[in-house]
Parts: sequence; structure tokens; C-alpha cells
Amino acid sequence: MLNQNLKTLRNSKGISQEELAIKLNVVRQTVSKWEQGLSVPDSEMLIKIATELDTSVNVLLGEEVPADEQNELKAIAAKLELVNTQLAEKNENRRKILRTIFIIVGAIAVGALLYELVSFIRFGYLFNELPENVTTVGGYDAPTEIFISGISINPTLLVGTVVAAVVSIIGLFATKRK
Repeated sequence: MLNQNLKTLRNSKGISQEELAIKLNVVRQTVSKWEQGLSVPDSEMLIKIATELDTSVNVLLGEEVPADEQNELKAIAAKLELVNTQLAEKNENRRKILRTIFIIVGAIAVGALLYELVSFIRFGYLFNELPENVTTVGGYDAPTEIFISGISINPTLLVGTVVAAVVSIIGLFATKRK
């Protein structure tokens, strides 16, 4: 019974005969002899073995340890892998959502900047196309007419759209797939 329990517990911990021998300060052949039932460790060594394998001497000497312990470890590892996969999927979905938001904000910012640019160009064109009899306030040789335009550049909107565009570009680089 000791030989089978020792081998089963050692394998379930993922420890080789060599590794166990080093921890117990014996040669690998000694561990092999114990597992083959050709020799038996003394009581002091049984305590050391139990400590290294995280078990008790009673378990080592008692009934056979089922190989199910190794299956339990595999089941736990499979569950951890599933949780890790779900977490990775959640992070990927979050990354995609943030990337979409940055693209939308960037597109709106670029659209607003283009609108302001077109408005500014249109204002310049209209100002240059004024008829000769239209002058600015303070004209002295003809009736004074005032040209009023509702077109101007809003500095707050301009700064806001530039900031939004920069934040979107930084966000796109930050959320790209690595």
C-alpha cells in the first residue's frame, strides 16, 4: 500500500522521483525502491515524505489513495482555463466597444472641423465678393452699408473638436490589438 500511495501522491503533485529524492536528501534509486515495494522508509523518513507531499503519514500507510486526485487537479485546471477564456473574451469585447466609441467621436470631431473650415472659407469668399458700393462702417464717399454675417469660427467648438480628435487618435492606438 505504501508503494502505491507514494507513487500516486507524487504523480498527483507533478513531482518526479528525482525531485522528491532531492527534497528528501536521498538518491533517486531509493525513491524508486520505495515505489516498487523493494524497501520501506523508516519512521523519520515517512514524516519527511508526508510533509513534502502535503499529506499525513496515515494516508501514506493507510488505504490506497485514489488516482482521482489527479483527475480533480485536471478538472480544476480546466475550470481555470474556462474562466481565463471568458475573461479574455470580456476584455476583447470591452476593447472593441471602446475602439468603436473612439472611432465615432473621431469622426464627429473631423466632421465638425471640416464644417468650421468650410464655413471659414465661405465667409472669406463672401467677403471678397461684396459689391463695390458696400463698404465697412465709417465709409465716407458713399452711403454706408453694413455687411452682417452669421458666419464665424467658434473658438470653443474649434478647441473642443481638436481635443476630441486627439483623444480619439490616442484612444485608437491604446485599444489596438497587441
